[in-house]
Amino acid sequence: MNGGMGGGWIFALVAIVGIVLLVILVVRLVGGGTRREPSPKPTSRMNEQAPTGRSRARQILTERYARGEIDTAEYQERLQLLQDE
Repeated sequence: MNGGMGGGWIFALVAIVGIVLLVILVVRLVGGGTRREPSPKPTSRMNEQAPTGRSRARQILTERYARGEIDTAEYQERLQLLQDE
């Protein structure tokens, strides 16, 4: 018969979980935690009224072009459409 209490596997499981949690904690502390988007820096323009209508559409179009979401030809075509309206 087995002379022990038979709980050795439970101790091993708890030890493994503890080690994994310790590794995660160390990685987060060393790595600076989770990545977050930087908060927008306040500017003097924050008090200005937000652009509306075509002005806002042009702003969005320019932002998309700057991020590389659209190419020059598409940017110019859409900009021309906005100016024609």
